[in-house]
Amino acid sequence: MKIPYLKQFPNNEGYFGKFGGAFIPDAILKQMKEINEAYDLIAQNADFIAELRKIRRDFQGRPTPLYFAKNLTQKYNGAGIYLKREDLNHTGAHKLNHCMGEALLAKFMGKKKLIAETGAGQHGVALATAAAYFGMECEIHMGEIDIEKEYPNVTRMKILGAKVVPVSFGGRTLKEAVDSAFEAYLQDPINSLYAIGSIVGPHPFPKIVRDFQLIVGIEAKEQFYNLTGELPDIITACVGGGSNAIGIFGAFIDDEYIDLIGVEPLGKSESNNVIQGSHAASLSYGSEGIMHGFNSIMLKDENGNPASVHSVASGLDYPSVGPEHAYLSSIGRTKIATINDKETIKAFFELSRLEGIIPAIESSHALAYALKIAPSLKGKKILVNLSGRGDKDIDFIVKNYGYGDSI
Repeated sequence: MKIPYLKQFPNNEGYFGKFGGAFIPDAILKQMKEINEAYDLIAQNADFIAELRKIRRDFQGRPTPLYFAKNLTQKYNGAGIYLKREDLNHTGAHKLNHCMGEALLAKFMGKKKLIAETGAGQHGVALATAAAYFGMECEIHMGEIDIEKEYPNVTRMKILGAKVVPVSFGGRTLKEAVDSAFEAYLQDPINSLYAIGSIVGPHPFPKIVRDFQLIVGIEAKEQFYNLTGELPDIITACVGGGSNAIGIFGAFIDDEYIDLIGVEPLGKSESNNVIQGSHAASLSYGSEGIMHGFNSIMLKDENGNPASVHSVASGLDYPSVGPEHAYLSSIGRTKIATINDKETIKAFFELSRLEGIIPAIESSHALAYALKIAPSLKGKKILVNLSGRGDKDIDFIVKNYGYGDSI
């Protein structure tokens, strides 16, 4: 009998094939091993599982719905378009799925403080929410550019009691926020937990975040079958670090006839003219490299260092990608597509105007790709992971694109 994929990966050292691992100083390696051991222990604990399920049901509002986008389907006159509504998860995105789990793990380990980075602010809001729920301190590091761009989420974090630390060095976006948060964690790893915001970082973080996010795919699989009597032909999800994508892909990896398509940000580039620094499509244009404690595929400058990147979506503005996505792409199980800023904003307004759902700019990448391929796939069914809602983005959108009338 074939061993299910999720039972095989990662291995005990945190590798997905050659990707992953823990490339960190010896001083912090001990802490990573303690986190891994604690997680492996509570992951088998019936009381922990029961508490997490209760939190998901009574606090998060899970399961989130599966929605048939009939107006989009009718307009694009091809494949049926379905949305997994993670925008209706409490705090407005998929991020709370792993934040509540990470906070529960921190509580089990006797930690007093949660530290994290955030780009679009959704992870920061979710972690601040989890910290408030469990009565813990919370410190969120965020690049100055993203603070200005996503200020509604900064306000939410502060209302929830989190300390927001502006990051003013380098590109002042997500990469630098990770650097800053990890440095803060190193100052007191005994009393704090670095609750990373995606399936990146040293082992065991990619495994932990993936496992907590799998609830998205598990729910979607059952819901889709109950609604249609079959499974989707294609699943699309945006990929920055990749937590929402692995969350929905994970439940379908062994269903090899289903196309799993990760959609990366092409930014200001066009598909026929890709310019370094104008996009953040790591899997499409990167090469193997180590950053933030893990081996994966990353975008590099002429000196081999992480390249400057751009995306209209702050949550996708990262020069690498989770090691599990690098592995799945390398073996051909997932396919990688790109969508640029212009296509993304058009999809943002399409969903808003046609279905009454305002999506996050990050999620709009996955939707834009679905809209691009739907007309040629009549009779097929596409499932889009709508990973977050766009409340956080509306000021930025209106300032830069108006109300979409000219798009």
